[in-house]
Amino acid sequence: MTEPRPLRVGMVGYAFMGAAHSHAWRTAPRFFDLPLAPQLTAVAGRNEEGVRAAAAKYGWESVETDWRRLIERDDIDLIDICTPGNTHAEIAIAALEAGKHVLCEKPLANSVEEAKKMTTVARAAAERGVLSMCGFSYRRTPALALAKRMVDEGRLGDIRHVRAQYLQDWLSDADAPLTWRLDKSKSGSGSLGDIGAHSIDAAQWITGQAITGVSALMETFVKERPVGGDFVGLGGHGGSDGPKGPVTVDDAALFTARFSGKHDGGTGPVGIFEATRFALGRKNAMRLELNGTKGSLAFDFEDMNSLQFYEASLEPDAGFRKIMVTEPSHPYTGNWWPTGHGLGYEHGFTHQVVDLVNAIGAGEQPSPSFADALQVQKVLAAVEASAAAESRWQNVDKEH
Repeated sequence: MTEPRPLRVGMVGYAFMGAAHSHAWRTAPRFFDLPLAPQLTAVAGRNEEGVRAAAAKYGWESVETDWRRLIERDDIDLIDICTPGNTHAEIAIAALEAGKHVLCEKPLANSVEEAKKMTTVARAAAERGVLSMCGFSYRRTPALALAKRMVDEGRLGDIRHVRAQYLQDWLSDADAPLTWRLDKSKSGSGSLGDIGAHSIDAAQWITGQAITGVSALMETFVKERPVGGDFVGLGGHGGSDGPKGPVTVDDAALFTARFSGKHDGGTGPVGIFEATRFALGRKNAMRLELNGTKGSLAFDFEDMNSLQFYEASLEPDAGFRKIMVTEPSHPYTGNWWPTGHGLGYEHGFTHQVVDLVNAIGAGEQPSPSFADALQVQKVLAAVEASAAAESRWQNVDKEH
C-alpha cells in the first residue's frame, strides 16, 4: 500500500486555538484514513520563548518568529491561521498568493471589506488548485452534523423557527483582565463575533438558508477593566486597584432575524439569536433549536453527545426524545469509540482537519468556504449597524 504524501502544515499562533488545532493535526491521521499525511512542520509566534515552548509541548518540528518567513518556506504546503481577527486578512491573502492552502479561524476577518478581499483572492487561488476553508468547528460536532442530515432529509418539514443562544460566563467578573478579545481593533467585536458567529454559521448551514435581515441590540456591561492580572483560560482575575483600560466591544448581543427561504419568493423561518459572556453558570451553552412543520430539533453543547428530536407524526403527545449521537451510523463517530462512549470539544477540530484534508486530496472546495464565511461577516455587520441605529431593521448585504 502506497503511503500518502505529506501535507506540511505551518501554523500561525499558539494559544487557545493553536493548542486545539495542534491536537487536531496530530490526531486526525491516527483515527481516520486520509489521502494526505499531515505533518506539524512549523509554528510561528512573535514571542520566541513562548513559541518554542509551544512547539515542544504540541509537537511542532520547528519555529518562526515572523509569519512571513513561514509563508516563504518551501517545506510548507498549508498555513493554519490561529491569530486575532485583525491579522487574518493579511496572512491569508499572502499565503494564498504564495500558493499555500489556508485554514483560517473564525470570524473570517474584522470587517466585510476585509472578508470580501479574502474571498476574491481565495476564488482566484482555487482556480490554481490552492484551497481555503474557514474554521467554524461546531459544524463538526456529530450531533449538529446529524441535525443537518435530518433537516436535509426533510424530517422537520419546512422550518418555521430558528432559536439560537450562545451563553458563557467567563467575563461576568468585572475585574477580569483586559485581553485582546476586549479590544475591537484586534477582535473586531465581542460576544457577537467571538461566539455569536458560531450560532449564525450553524443556523445558516443546518437550514440551508441565509439570514436576510436583522433587528439588534448590543450592550457592554463593564466599560473598563484591569490592564494586568492573572490570566487563566480565556479570562482570569485582574487587580481592582490597578490601572484600567476601556472595553471597546460588546458584552452581549441579541437580534431577531429573517431567513431567505429555500426557494425564490418563499417565506423563510424567523430567528432569534443571543450571545453573551455574562450568563452566570453557563460555561459553553451553544444552543440551537429548530421548529418545523413536521418536527423539531434541539441541541446544547453542554450536552454535546445528544440531540433532542420531536417527530409529530409518530408521537404527537409525547414531546422530545433524546438521541445519543454515538452510533457508527452517525457523522464521524464510527472512527472513535464503542457506542455510548462520548466525544469532547477537541474532536470537532479533528473532524475539521479530516474534512479539509479529504477536500484537498480530492481537489475540491472545502466547506465552509471563505464565501460562506463572508456571508456570516455580512450578518455580523448588519447586527452592529442595527444596534447602532436603535435596533432599526437592517437588511443583510446581498452583494458577492
